[in-house]
Amino acid sequence: MTEHADPRYRALDTWDSLTALRAIWESQIAAVASIGPALPALAEVVEAALPRLRAGGRLVYAGAGTSIRIAVQDGTELGPTFNWPEERTQYLIAGGPAALSLGIEGAEDDAEDARAQVAAAGIGPQDLVIGLAASGRTPFTIAALQAARSAGALTVAISCNPGARLLEVAEHAIATETGAEVVAGSTRMKAGTAQKVVLNMISTQIMVRLGHVHEGLMVDMRPQNIKLRGRARDMVVRIADVSPEAAAAALEHCGWRVKPAVLVALGAAPEQAEAALAEAGGILREAITVFRGAE
Repeated sequence: MTEHADPRYRALDTWDSLTALRAIWESQIAAVASIGPALPALAEVVEAALPRLRAGGRLVYAGAGTSIRIAVQDGTELGPTFNWPEERTQYLIAGGPAALSLGIEGAEDDAEDARAQVAAAGIGPQDLVIGLAASGRTPFTIAALQAARSAGALTVAISCNPGARLLEVAEHAIATETGAEVVAGSTRMKAGTAQKVVLNMISTQIMVRLGHVHEGLMVDMRPQNIKLRGRARDMVVRIADVSPEAAAAALEHCGWRVKPAVLVALGAAPEQAEAALAEAGGILREAITVFRGAE
Protein backbone atom coordinates (compact mmCIF):
# COMPACT_ATOMS: atom_id res chain seq x y z
CA MET A 1 0.00 0.00 0.00
CA THR A 2 2.80 2.47 0.77
CA GLU A 3 3.95 2.26 -2.87
CA HIS A 4 0.52 2.82 -4.41
CA ALA A 5 -0.44 6.04 -6.17
CA ASP A 6 -3.55 7.58 -4.62
CA PRO A 7 -5.83 8.96 -7.37
CA ARG A 8 -6.88 11.77 -5.04
CA TYR A 9 -3.46 13.37 -5.48
CA ARG A 10 -3.06 12.86 -9.23
CA ALA A 11 -3.29 16.61 -9.87
CA LEU A 12 -1.09 17.55 -6.91
CA ASP A 13 1.42 19.37 -9.08
CA THR A 14 -1.32 21.67 -10.42
CA TRP A 15 -2.71 22.72 -7.04
CA ASP A 16 -1.88 26.00 -5.33
CA SER A 17 0.39 25.69 -2.30
CA LEU A 18 -2.33 26.16 0.31
CA THR A 19 -4.46 23.39 -1.17
CA ALA A 20 -1.49 21.05 -1.47
CA LEU A 21 -0.26 21.77 2.04
CA ARG A 22 -3.74 21.11 3.43
CA ALA A 23 -3.73 17.71 1.73
CA ILE A 24 -0.27 16.89 3.14
CA TRP A 25 -1.34 18.03 6.62
CA GLU A 26 -4.47 15.90 6.51
CA SER A 27 -2.41 12.89 5.45
CA GLN A 28 -0.12 13.41 8.45
CA ILE A 29 -3.10 13.45 10.80
CA ALA A 30 -4.29 10.20 9.23
CA ALA A 31 -0.84 8.68 9.78
CA VAL A 32 -0.98 9.35 13.52
CA ALA A 33 -4.56 8.04 13.69
CA SER A 34 -3.43 4.77 12.11
CA ILE A 35 -1.50 3.95 15.30
CA GLY A 36 -4.64 3.65 17.43
CA PRO A 37 -5.42 0.00 16.63
CA ALA A 38 -1.83 -0.96 17.50
CA LEU A 39 -1.94 0.40 21.07
CA PRO A 40 -2.50 -3.00 22.75
CA ALA A 41 0.41 -4.47 20.79
CA LEU A 42 2.60 -1.53 21.79
CA ALA A 43 1.77 -2.11 25.46
CA GLU A 44 2.76 -5.76 25.09
CA VAL A 45 6.11 -4.72 23.62
CA VAL A 46 6.87 -2.43 26.55
CA GLU A 47 6.01 -5.04 29.16
CA ALA A 48 7.97 -7.75 27.37
CA ALA A 49 11.02 -5.50 27.07
CA LEU A 50 11.22 -4.42 30.71
CA PRO A 51 12.72 -7.58 32.28
CA ARG A 52 15.47 -7.72 29.67
CA LEU A 53 16.35 -4.04 29.93
CA ARG A 54 16.28 -4.17 33.73
CA ALA A 55 18.78 -7.02 33.48
CA GLY A 56 21.18 -4.81 31.51
CA GLY A 57 20.02 -5.47 27.95
CA ARG A 58 20.35 -3.07 25.06
CA LEU A 59 17.84 -1.23 22.92
CA VAL A 60 18.74 -2.05 19.32
CA TYR A 61 17.27 -0.50 16.17
CA ALA A 62 17.56 -2.09 12.72
CA GLY A 63 16.60 -0.73 9.34
CA ALA A 64 17.44 1.02 6.09
CA GLY A 65 16.96 4.49 4.66
CA THR A 66 14.31 6.70 6.23
CA SER A 67 13.38 4.07 8.79
CA ILE A 68 16.81 3.80 10.40
CA ARG A 69 17.35 7.56 10.26
CA ILE A 70 14.17 8.00 12.28
CA ALA A 71 15.32 5.27 14.66
CA VAL A 72 18.69 6.94 15.23
CA GLN A 73 16.93 10.18 16.08
CA ASP A 74 14.84 8.34 18.66
CA GLY A 75 17.75 6.47 20.18
CA THR A 76 20.20 9.35 20.42
CA GLU A 77 17.74 11.43 22.44
CA LEU A 78 17.43 8.83 25.19
CA GLY A 79 20.82 9.68 26.72
CA PRO A 80 20.35 13.37 27.46
CA THR A 81 16.63 13.01 28.24
CA PHE A 82 16.67 9.93 30.48
CA ASN A 83 20.38 9.33 31.15
CA TRP A 84 20.10 6.07 29.22
CA PRO A 85 23.69 4.86 28.65
CA GLU A 86 24.81 5.32 25.06
CA GLU A 87 26.55 1.96 25.15
CA ARG A 88 23.15 0.36 25.68
CA THR A 89 21.78 1.77 22.42
CA GLN A 90 22.83 0.01 19.21
CA TYR A 91 22.02 0.55 15.54
CA LEU A 92 22.06 -2.00 12.73
CA ILE A 93 22.21 0.25 9.67
CA ALA A 94 21.91 -0.95 6.09
CA GLY A 95 24.99 0.47 4.38
CA GLY A 96 26.66 1.42 7.66
CA PRO A 97 26.82 4.84 9.36
CA ALA A 98 27.46 6.65 6.06
CA ALA A 99 23.92 5.70 5.00
CA LEU A 100 22.51 8.07 7.62
CA SER A 101 23.32 11.01 5.37
CA LEU A 102 23.81 9.36 1.98
CA GLY A 103 21.82 6.96 -0.15
CA ILE A 104 23.88 3.75 -0.36
CA GLU A 105 22.83 1.84 -3.46
CA GLY A 106 21.66 -1.69 -2.79
CA ALA A 107 22.28 -1.53 0.96
CA GLU A 108 18.72 -2.41 1.90
CA ASP A 109 18.97 -5.64 -0.10
CA ASP A 110 22.09 -6.91 1.68
CA ALA A 111 20.77 -9.61 4.00
CA GLU A 112 24.26 -11.01 4.58
CA ASP A 113 25.44 -7.66 5.95
CA ALA A 114 22.48 -7.65 8.35
CA ARG A 115 23.45 -11.04 9.71
CA ALA A 116 27.06 -9.93 10.01
CA GLN A 117 26.07 -6.80 11.94
CA VAL A 118 23.95 -8.81 14.36
CA ALA A 119 26.89 -11.14 15.00
CA ALA A 120 29.38 -8.29 15.36
CA ALA A 121 27.13 -6.52 17.85
CA GLY A 122 26.89 -9.66 19.96
CA ILE A 123 23.10 -9.48 20.07
CA GLY A 124 21.78 -11.82 22.75
CA PRO A 125 18.88 -12.82 25.02
CA GLN A 126 18.85 -9.63 27.09
CA ASP A 127 18.49 -7.32 24.08
CA LEU A 128 15.41 -5.72 22.52
CA VAL A 129 15.74 -5.44 18.73
CA ILE A 130 13.29 -3.23 16.83
CA GLY A 131 13.24 -3.59 13.05
CA LEU A 132 11.54 -0.92 10.96
CA ALA A 133 10.54 -0.96 7.30
CA ALA A 134 7.62 0.97 5.87
CA SER A 135 7.04 -1.63 3.16
CA GLY A 136 7.79 -4.53 5.48
CA ARG A 137 9.77 -6.32 2.81
CA THR A 138 13.28 -4.85 3.17
CA PRO A 139 15.72 -7.82 3.02
CA PHE A 140 18.27 -6.21 5.36
CA THR A 141 15.71 -5.60 8.11
CA ILE A 142 14.06 -8.99 7.75
CA ALA A 143 17.43 -10.75 7.99
CA ALA A 144 18.45 -8.63 10.99
CA LEU A 145 15.32 -9.61 12.91
CA GLN A 146 15.66 -13.27 11.96
CA ALA A 147 19.27 -13.35 13.14
CA ALA A 148 18.48 -11.44 16.33
CA ARG A 149 15.61 -13.77 17.15
CA SER A 150 17.82 -16.79 16.56
CA ALA A 151 20.29 -15.27 19.03
CA GLY A 152 17.53 -15.11 21.65
CA ALA A 153 16.77 -11.38 21.52
CA LEU A 154 13.25 -10.01 21.90
CA THR A 155 12.27 -8.88 18.40
CA VAL A 156 9.75 -6.25 17.33
CA ALA A 157 8.74 -5.42 13.75
CA ILE A 158 7.20 -2.11 12.73
CA SER A 159 5.68 -1.83 9.25
CA CYS A 160 3.01 0.22 7.52
CA ASN A 161 1.81 -2.72 5.41
CA PRO A 162 -0.30 -5.28 7.31
CA GLY A 163 0.62 -8.81 6.28
CA ALA A 164 4.16 -7.83 5.37
CA ARG A 165 6.94 -10.42 5.67
CA LEU A 166 8.75 -8.36 8.32
CA LEU A 167 5.79 -8.70 10.66
CA GLU A 168 5.93 -12.48 10.37
CA VAL A 169 9.55 -12.90 11.49
CA ALA A 170 9.34 -10.99 14.80
CA GLU A 171 7.80 -12.00 18.11
CA HIS A 172 5.86 -8.74 18.26
CA ALA A 173 4.33 -7.16 15.16
CA ILE A 174 3.29 -3.50 15.02
CA ALA A 175 1.30 -2.63 11.90
CA THR A 176 0.24 0.94 11.18
CA GLU A 177 -1.77 0.97 7.98
CA THR A 178 -0.87 4.42 6.67
CA GLY A 179 -1.82 3.61 3.06
CA ALA A 180 -0.76 5.44 -0.08
CA GLU A 181 1.34 8.58 0.21
CA VAL A 182 0.50 12.01 -1.19
CA VAL A 183 3.63 11.54 -3.30
CA ALA A 184 3.48 7.86 -4.27
CA GLY A 185 6.17 5.79 -2.59
CA SER A 186 7.59 8.68 -0.56
CA THR A 187 7.50 6.84 2.74
CA ARG A 188 9.40 9.58 4.54
CA MET A 189 5.95 11.22 4.78
CA LYS A 190 2.98 9.34 6.30
CA ALA A 191 4.88 6.12 6.94
CA GLY A 192 7.81 8.03 8.40
CA THR A 193 5.55 10.00 10.71
CA ALA A 194 3.86 6.84 11.97
CA GLN A 195 7.23 5.17 12.58
CA LYS A 196 8.51 8.20 14.49
CA VAL A 197 5.45 8.35 16.72
CA VAL A 198 5.52 4.60 17.40
CA LEU A 199 9.19 4.73 18.40
CA ASN A 200 8.57 7.78 20.61
CA MET A 201 5.77 5.91 22.33
CA ILE A 202 7.72 2.70 22.89
CA SER A 203 10.95 4.29 24.09
CA THR A 204 9.23 6.90 26.27
CA GLN A 205 6.99 4.40 28.02
CA ILE A 206 9.92 2.06 28.57
CA MET A 207 11.82 4.92 30.22
CA VAL A 208 8.78 5.79 32.35
CA ARG A 209 8.47 2.19 33.51
CA LEU A 210 12.19 2.02 34.27
CA GLY A 211 11.82 4.96 36.66
CA HIS A 212 13.34 7.76 34.63
CA VAL A 213 10.19 9.89 34.94
CA HIS A 214 8.53 11.17 38.13
CA GLU A 215 5.25 13.10 38.09
CA GLY A 216 5.71 13.72 34.38
CA LEU A 217 9.21 15.14 34.88
CA MET A 218 12.43 13.84 33.31
CA VAL A 219 14.22 13.39 36.62
CA ASP A 220 17.19 11.56 35.12
CA MET A 221 17.98 14.16 32.46
CA ARG A 222 21.52 15.42 32.10
CA PRO A 223 21.60 19.15 32.97
CA GLN A 224 24.41 20.01 30.57
CA ASN A 225 23.70 23.71 30.03
CA ILE A 226 22.27 26.74 31.80
CA LYS A 227 18.73 26.12 30.57
CA LEU A 228 18.73 22.51 31.74
CA ARG A 229 20.26 23.40 35.11
CA GLY A 230 17.38 25.81 35.59
CA ARG A 231 14.97 23.02 34.69
CA ALA A 232 16.68 20.68 37.18
CA ARG A 233 16.39 23.28 39.92
CA ASP A 234 12.71 23.83 39.14
CA MET A 235 12.07 20.07 39.34
CA VAL A 236 13.64 19.86 42.80
CA VAL A 237 11.62 22.91 43.89
CA ARG A 238 8.40 21.30 42.71
CA ILE A 239 8.96 17.76 44.00
CA ALA A 240 10.56 18.62 47.36
CA ASP A 241 8.59 21.85 47.90
CA VAL A 242 11.67 23.91 48.75
CA SER A 243 13.03 27.27 47.68
CA PRO A 244 15.06 27.69 44.49
CA GLU A 245 18.12 28.38 46.62
CA ALA A 246 17.69 25.17 48.62
CA ALA A 247 17.11 23.22 45.43
CA ALA A 248 20.27 24.61 43.83
CA ALA A 249 22.30 23.81 46.94
CA ALA A 250 21.00 20.22 46.98
CA LEU A 251 21.87 19.81 43.31
CA GLU A 252 25.40 21.10 43.94
CA HIS A 253 25.82 18.48 46.68
CA CYS A 254 24.65 15.74 44.29
CA GLY A 255 26.56 16.61 41.13
CA TRP A 256 23.44 18.10 39.56
CA ARG A 257 21.53 14.82 39.62
CA VAL A 258 17.88 15.49 40.27
CA LYS A 259 16.82 12.29 42.06
CA PRO A 260 19.35 12.36 44.93
CA ALA A 261 18.99 16.16 45.09
CA VAL A 262 15.28 15.80 45.82
CA LEU A 263 16.06 13.53 48.77
CA VAL A 264 18.80 15.87 50.02
CA ALA A 265 16.36 18.78 49.77
CA LEU A 266 13.95 16.72 51.89
CA GLY A 267 16.62 16.37 54.58
CA ALA A 268 18.68 13.34 53.62
CA ALA A 269 22.45 13.29 53.66
CA PRO A 270 23.90 12.58 50.20
CA GLU A 271 24.89 9.06 51.21
CA GLN A 272 21.38 8.43 52.60
CA ALA A 273 19.90 9.63 49.32
CA GLU A 274 22.06 7.24 47.33
CA ALA A 275 21.20 4.34 49.63
CA ALA A 276 17.46 5.05 49.41
CA LEU A 277 17.59 5.19 45.63
CA ALA A 278 19.57 1.96 45.48
CA GLU A 279 17.03 0.21 47.73
CA ALA A 280 14.19 1.55 45.56
CA GLY A 281 15.78 0.42 42.31
CA GLY A 282 16.17 4.01 41.17
CA ILE A 283 12.44 4.78 41.47
CA LEU A 284 12.23 8.23 43.06
CA ARG A 285 8.69 7.81 44.36
CA GLU A 286 9.71 4.66 46.23
CA ALA A 287 12.99 6.19 47.39
CA ILE A 288 11.10 9.05 49.01
CA THR A 289 8.98 6.49 50.87
CA VAL A 290 12.11 4.60 51.93
CA PHE A 291 13.78 7.76 53.24
CA ARG A 292 10.70 8.97 55.11
CA GLY A 293 10.22 5.53 56.62
CA ALA A 294 13.78 5.65 57.94
CA GLU A 295 13.39 9.05 59.57
